[in-house]
Amino acid sequence: MRQFLLRLALIPAVLVTVALTGGSQPADAAGPVYVVPIHGEINPSLMVFLRRSVDRAADAGASHIIFDIDTFGGRVDSALQITTVIGSLTEIETIAFVPVRAEGTAVSWSAGALIALACDAIYMAPGTSMGAAAPVIQGPEGAQPADEKTVSAVRTQMAALAEKNNHPIPIAQAMVDFDIELIELVIDGEVVVVTSGEKDTVVRRAEAAGSTVEVGPTLSEAGKLLSLTAGQMERYRVSRGTVATLDGLLAKLGLEGREIVELEPTAADQAVSIVTSAGLTSLLILIGLIAIFAEVTSPGFGVPGTVGILCFAVIFVANGLLGRVGSVELLLFMLGAILLILEVFVIPGFGLAGISGIGLIAISLVLSLQTFVIPTFEWEWDAFHRNILIVVGNIFGALIAFGVIAHFVPKFGAFSRLVLAEAQDSSAGYTVQESSLETEYVGKQGVAVTPLRPSGKADFEDDTMVVESDGEYIEAGTPIEIASVNGNRITVRRID
Repeated sequence: MRQFLLRLALIPAVLVTVALTGGSQPADAAGPVYVVPIHGEINPSLMVFLRRSVDRAADAGASHIIFDIDTFGGRVDSALQITTVIGSLTEIETIAFVPVRAEGTAVSWSAGALIALACDAIYMAPGTSMGAAAPVIQGPEGAQPADEKTVSAVRTQMAALAEKNNHPIPIAQAMVDFDIELIELVIDGEVVVVTSGEKDTVVRRAEAAGSTVEVGPTLSEAGKLLSLTAGQMERYRVSRGTVATLDGLLAKLGLEGREIVELEPTAADQAVSIVTSAGLTSLLILIGLIAIFAEVTSPGFGVPGTVGILCFAVIFVANGLLGRVGSVELLLFMLGAILLILEVFVIPGFGLAGISGIGLIAISLVLSLQTFVIPTFEWEWDAFHRNILIVVGNIFGALIAFGVIAHFVPKFGAFSRLVLAEAQDSSAGYTVQESSLETEYVGKQGVAVTPLRPSGKADFEDDTMVVESDGEYIEAGTPIEIASVNGNRITVRRID
């Protein structure tokens, strides 16, 4: 009984331990080494792949994760999210490695430098380089430097990452800010890099301490971004060494004989990347909007509505995997869809409900293409304007395409059974009654039962019919005769 009570008392402690550790396996000092590629453009789909790879390595009890970096850079928001994921790995040693490969670029620039500084250690192959991490904004005239607010935010984050992982802070800042000038100092044979504003203070303190100070060359001039070769990165102690291959890196880290797990993006990762690309996203929005317009202007619910739902479902699911879609976007889209359904099935015609529904769907689509709701930095405003142009442009494009389709579809034989191509008028011989009845009624006399303004009722030999005059007002009780019959239209005139 005593043992049972003891085990029962240990259950809460076990549950608390599992909750605090997240249920994942702790890193093993002799655990496997995972190699995760960061190749090509830094974008949301790459961020999702990296986050999933990191979770997989943590669950496997990996001791090290080597991030194989080969990139010119990419989106600032995705890079910052990646650095957050890497920075959360307190139990796993993270290594940034910039290799040389035949199909690669041998660089870690811009967002790649930001990601490298987030790692515990950096190693580079001979012939590689790192730096040029200033944020830029893509405009009509090409890439332009970002505003000071954005530069300050990225510069501060670079400094924070360098401080956390014991990388030289001035070098990290000079990779982002054009205004920072770096100078090399040699103090008692040790190379130190300082900013031009810190130089005099550092020299004075070193000389006061009896150290030998030698002022070296200017490493980075004001007005230029800092980029360093593999040799310079090692000289200034940003990287911990220069190695040519992954095997050489494993040997330098003392990881020979370990299980090496090299990850690659799966077909699902590549599919998400394709679906969330700007071109395919615009195409899906265009097709979805055309389908919605076709559904709203046709009775009932059919193929166009189904196509529209599928297009928007693909957009929201794919962007949801990238972390862009939350409750706000889904609620706006659902409310817009409900308004459109009411417009189609309940409210006659097309008015405020339909327009409001399309507007809410457009807002939800704009928000689904970005990770923020209200822009703060210049690059966020730039992305916001670009997303608005994509959605609004596709709305107008869908309207134009729908008009063209409505005009030309009846002319194609494949659609001839779906569209009424000609009107059934009397000139072509169509009538709602036999032609003999028309001649039988013409000349028949009667009396107007009601005033004809110009329509009303008249009696013809105890046969009451709806008639109309040829435009004049005829009082009730006036004698009349039938002048013509055209389908269901019976025209009468006054008998003088």
